[in-house]
Amino acid sequence: MRNGRRWTALPMPIAAGLMTWVCLSPPAVAQQAALTPNENLVADGLPPIPASLAEDVRKYSEARTAVLADWHPVRREVLISTRFGDAAQLHAVAMPAGARRQLTFYPERINGGWYQPTRGDFLVFSKDVGGNEFYQLYRLDLATGDVTMLTDGKSRNDTPRWNRAGDRIAYVSTRRNGTDTDLYVMDPRDPKTDRLLAQVEGGGWEPLDWSPDGSRMIVIEYISINESYLWLMNTATGEKTLVTPKGGSEKISYGSARFSADGKGLYVTSDQGSEFQLLRYTELSSPQFKPLSAHISWDVESFEISHDGTTIAFVTNEGGISKLHLLDTRSGKERPSPALPVGVIGTLHWHHNNRDLGMTMMSARAPADTFSLDVVSGQLTRWTESETGGMNASTLSEPELVKWPSTEGTQISGFLYKPPQRFARKRPVIVNIHGGPEAQSRPGFIGRNNYYLNELGVAIIYPNVRGSSGFGKTFVKADDGVNRHRSYQDLGALLDWIKTRPDLDSDRVLVTGGSYGGHMTLVAATQYNDRIRASVAVSAISSLVSNLEHTESYRRDLRRAEYGDERDPRVRQYMNELSPMALVQNITKPMFVIHGENDPRVPVSEAHQIVDAARAKKVPVWLLLGKNEGHGFARKSNLDFQFYSTIQFVRQYLLGK
Repeated sequence: MRNGRRWTALPMPIAAGLMTWVCLSPPAVAQQAALTPNENLVADGLPPIPASLAEDVRKYSEARTAVLADWHPVRREVLISTRFGDAAQLHAVAMPAGARRQLTFYPERINGGWYQPTRGDFLVFSKDVGGNEFYQLYRLDLATGDVTMLTDGKSRNDTPRWNRAGDRIAYVSTRRNGTDTDLYVMDPRDPKTDRLLAQVEGGGWEPLDWSPDGSRMIVIEYISINESYLWLMNTATGEKTLVTPKGGSEKISYGSARFSADGKGLYVTSDQGSEFQLLRYTELSSPQFKPLSAHISWDVESFEISHDGTTIAFVTNEGGISKLHLLDTRSGKERPSPALPVGVIGTLHWHHNNRDLGMTMMSARAPADTFSLDVVSGQLTRWTESETGGMNASTLSEPELVKWPSTEGTQISGFLYKPPQRFARKRPVIVNIHGGPEAQSRPGFIGRNNYYLNELGVAIIYPNVRGSSGFGKTFVKADDGVNRHRSYQDLGALLDWIKTRPDLDSDRVLVTGGSYGGHMTLVAATQYNDRIRASVAVSAISSLVSNLEHTESYRRDLRRAEYGDERDPRVRQYMNELSPMALVQNITKPMFVIHGENDPRVPVSEAHQIVDAARAKKVPVWLLLGKNEGHGFARKSNLDFQFYSTIQFVRQYLLGK
């Protein structure tokens, strides 16, 4: 989720798929000895990248995904997001295994798409420019292909939610002051109907659902992953009433909320009185949240209610594996769980026929694809079959769950992907740390990273250090504020644990990660430099203090809830003492820094200051900047060049080739 809310980190090409490189056509590659970055990439300090590399790794860079965005409200058709050009666009698929009919055509990726929910004659979609995350909402008329911008073109506009009648959306926007995410309502057929519904304070507000009659909305006020509140808002006046009390001894996190079919109650997820997010129900007339999934000691990470209100589909995260559950709202009993492939389940959407449940699924041997489950017959239907780019999916590495002890007796876990058995002796290791930090590495499809396994014989470990979600609220809170060092210690403990594995080479370890994972990468470079060979930091925070001072204002308080408030002298001193910038004198191993110049979360200044400081010490540093990228590279052409140069860096500094 955005704005610092809980999200899942699926293993992706090194550093969460945030690296970027240029893809040249075969004729161009054949004519030159080295690859040339495109006009949107600044490659500083990189050596020539052999042109032959592009062809050598081609099959690892061509995999695709097909993520479910929505069902058509009238026809049994799906709306998906997939990429055939440089960036993911919206496509319609009229039948299972049918052709993907492209609907949007932009150089920028589409952030989301939602059909008008009664007729489906148009849809609303979201898009930014250059990865700046200042999303604008648009209407696409399907009969004509005409596109109309609905928002102001300047502020950040996000999370549109349709009412049941299909004549209004609610969304949030920072247009008033650039910081607070106020709530707005609009009929997308006529942008002039746009009106401010309610002014709020903070950047974590979001509409979750409209009541069946459209007179009320349930809205979340997100403070941190451990604290949020639900409000009932009048959609005519904007008057809001707190549903979940403030000021108690226990801070409670609410994940999502939906109205019951009669509008009298709410289904929610929360960790009230529990380590995990449980599915609950309450009557609005007298809020008392009754647990419905207390028998499951794992997070309910998502749920959706059928349009007739009779069935709730919810997904639990059980040690990283997704399990689908179906709950009958009339009897309150759970139906037998359908037998689905082992993997990770993403988006859930009910068709209006109340029988077809759409979802996105992926596994270590299959990229994300769109499926539907007939909840009556139990039949699973595959709508898309995304290409793996020439990789033989059946031979791809299945991850091993590994665990190691850290400080204070804490057990830490992660997933180890091992090279094929033909690589016999001790293998070099890449440690790939997820972002967030409130995310979770899970056993999913790792795409390009299979190259490091299959061709270079490098093992990859995806750790879940303290602060990761999925292991209970105590674990996710364990690194907050002045406890940040605990997650750093977990990384050090992993580097020590690698020495105990006879199949891993502790003398050849590279650490990488994106966003907060990039910050952890810089921690490894400054605090554990004696235990690594090199590092690759993507969209990395080099100083928590300077990042908090310069990140976009709508995010600042949300991140302070996690990292601590840099305005507090005691907290500021703690942050500075452990900052990679304060310990830059310890950097002795080669470093590759990758960043988007339009990054609103981690400003590019975070990259420049660590690069300048490391180069002043004569440390080999490669720097790759994306002029048209934000928080992680999104365009395939950029991702390809990132991939090629990262391989070159790994070969040179991890493998010594």
